[in-house]
Parts: sequence; C-alpha cells; structure tokens
Amino acid sequence: MFDGNSAFELLNTLRENSNRSKCILIDTNNLKEVYPFGREVFYRNFSKIRNQQMPIRFVGPNVLQIPPT
Repeated sequence: MFDGNSAFELLNTLRENSNRSKCILIDTNNLKEVYPFGREVFYRNFSKIRNQQMPIRFVGPNVLQIPPT
C-alpha cells in the first residue's frame, strides 16, 4: 500500500541517497493499493528533492498511479 507514510518514507530515502547513486529505480510491482493521499503527498514534494542530474525511473504495473513529475 502507498499511503502518506509510504510517500514520506520514499521521499526521505530518495533525499538521503540521491547523491550516492547514478540512477534510482523505483519498482511499483508490490504495491497492492495506491491511496490518493499518498499520491498527493508524493506529488507535492517530489519536485523539491529531485536532482535533475540523476534520473529517477518508475517501473511496474502501478507506475501510472504515482506521478513522477
């Protein structure tokens, strides 16, 4: 499940590891449900942490439910 807590956890992990990786791959395969609040939390905060030099790719069947913009 991807809720508000999951969104913040993912954002914190991305923030902590963005300078250590050349590329980050986020696999959405095991998400059984994406809650609107989690999606909104992620969407509103992702641009603040995104490093334009490092690509972040979303893959898996739920990729369209978590907007990487």
